[in-house]
Amino acid sequence: MSSPIGLSEGSRDALHHLRETREINTVILRFADTPGVLVVEVEGNLTHDELVSALPADQARLVVHELSFATPEGARRHEQLLILWKPEDAEAQEEAYTDGYTALKEYLPDAHVHLTARRTQQLEYRRLVALAS
Repeated sequence: MSSPIGLSEGSRDALHHLRETREINTVILRFADTPGVLVVEVEGNLTHDELVSALPADQARLVVHELSFATPEGARRHEQLLILWKPEDAEAQEEAYTDGYTALKEYLPDAHVHLTARRTQQLEYRRLVALAS
């Protein structure tokens, strides 16, 4: 990484809350005014549509989302996704978000599905399920 990435205390708490209590399924992170520090923008229990709607059209974000789905056999599954949202019209900081994405991969060893999305179509529910299956 070109510069160290840090998580604010609130970010660490939100990610712990997602992983341990499972009362929420989504944490969306953005960079704070302090260089290299990720802060929580959204922490909640979002539907797929709410997740996609919460992402800005012109700014990058980092998303940790617990995807719930049923297997073809009917079993319920949950898979943690790490998403680097880099829309084509994103403002600067692309390198910083890429570094943050790399840091979160290390911080979240349980997130086995990693993806970069530039368009909302890349976050289509069935596509995410296929990646998680």
